[in-house]
Amino acid sequence: MLTAMFLAALILITVHSQETEETITYTQCTDGYEWDPVRQRCKDIDECEIVPDACKGGMKCVNHYGGYLCLPRTAQIIVNEREEAAAESTSGRNNVIRRTPADPHRAPPNPTHQIQCAAGYEQSDHNVCQDIDECATGMHNCRADQVCVNLRGSFSCQCPPGYQKRGDQCVDIDECTLPPYCHHRCVNTPGSYYCQCNAGFQLASNNHTCVDINECDANNPCAQQCYNILGSFICQCNPGFELSSDRINCEDTDECRTSSYICQYQCVNEPGKFSCVCPEGYQVVGGRTCQDINECETTNECREDEICWNYHGGFRCYPRNPCQEPYVLTSENRCVCPVSNAICRELPYSVVYKYMSIRSDRTVPSDIFQIQATTIYPNTINTFRIKSGNENGEFYLRQTSTVSAMLVLVKSLSGPREHIVDLEMLTVNSLNYRTSSVLRLTIIVGPYAF
Repeated sequence: MLTAMFLAALILITVHSQETEETITYTQCTDGYEWDPVRQRCKDIDECEIVPDACKGGMKCVNHYGGYLCLPRTAQIIVNEREEAAAESTSGRNNVIRRTPADPHRAPPNPTHQIQCAAGYEQSDHNVCQDIDECATGMHNCRADQVCVNLRGSFSCQCPPGYQKRGDQCVDIDECTLPPYCHHRCVNTPGSYYCQCNAGFQLASNNHTCVDINECDANNPCAQQCYNILGSFICQCNPGFELSSDRINCEDTDECRTSSYICQYQCVNEPGKFSCVCPEGYQVVGGRTCQDINECETTNECREDEICWNYHGGFRCYPRNPCQEPYVLTSENRCVCPVSNAICRELPYSVVYKYMSIRSDRTVPSDIFQIQATTIYPNTINTFRIKSGNENGEFYLRQTSTVSAMLVLVKSLSGPREHIVDLEMLTVNSLNYRTSSVLRLTIIVGPYAF
């Protein structure tokens, strides 16, 4: 059991007068008590209610007779009510005042003038000793870098938050050297500190934790595609573009410059893509390859007495009847010189017109055309030769059998160009009968190698 009692000493105060004396008795209460005019006795003052912030450091204030205690919040208090009554009954002091009949209305001396307060206290309007707030009145000697804290009957000079006392000085506490307050970086300031985050992070609402900044959502810095990563971001470009040196913007990829084989003929660069084009007479196939257009099937511009011959990159119109005097047309493209005509004895018996086309710059040597006898006679010998059209030696005729020969291209030809080569087959029998026939081959070399 925790009990407490403060007994005040009784002080007798006597006031004398020159007139006939009359004795008046009154009671004055000691510190921690005040007079109760109804009950006519001193009653305890509850300092826990009238003193602001009486206890510090998480302690609880417990009022008791004539004072109060600061105890842990878990403490249990048992009060003896009989001792309380005894304390209140003995906490006063009787005073005697003599009043003379000559001045019956004279008021007794104010008992409050007789209170003796301890140092750090002063008399209040309620005849009690109250604490002097030295911090509010300026009656302290704390330095400018200190904080004055009022205490009961005194004061204390303390360091402001963020500072610690070292001797008589208040020294800044470097919170950044203590257990980590900050997620990334700590910056000490006089009396405090603040946290900073690394690039790509920002402080959370608790001002200590750092959270990732989604740059792609906040303010997309990328010219095209943005991908957020922890603490940063990555920019990427759409197909056909590539990142510039700043890793933010996108530049068009010139596919035509990166490869000379991307298109068969010509590459045209476009923003974010490219396209292949072909020369006149060709069309794009599969996006990159050039294919010859058969104008004889699409836009035949030849006359009725002409035949249309398509070649790589164009077409030509040739007469349907190529025969010249004294030759007459006997079948398609075949002209015969009649034996009844004396002129024909010195000329080849027949002339056959053939047309073919080859690509420019064809690889050599290359077999390009085969000539073969259409009629085989017994006991005959056939020989083959290039009769005309090989002045520059581009061709060679290789006999492959007794009735056939192969025309070989031995020099590369560049187009566009037209070659007319006469291939002659000479036939001799056992009776020394000689005859010949000519195949007039028109070779059209296209303008391109495709």
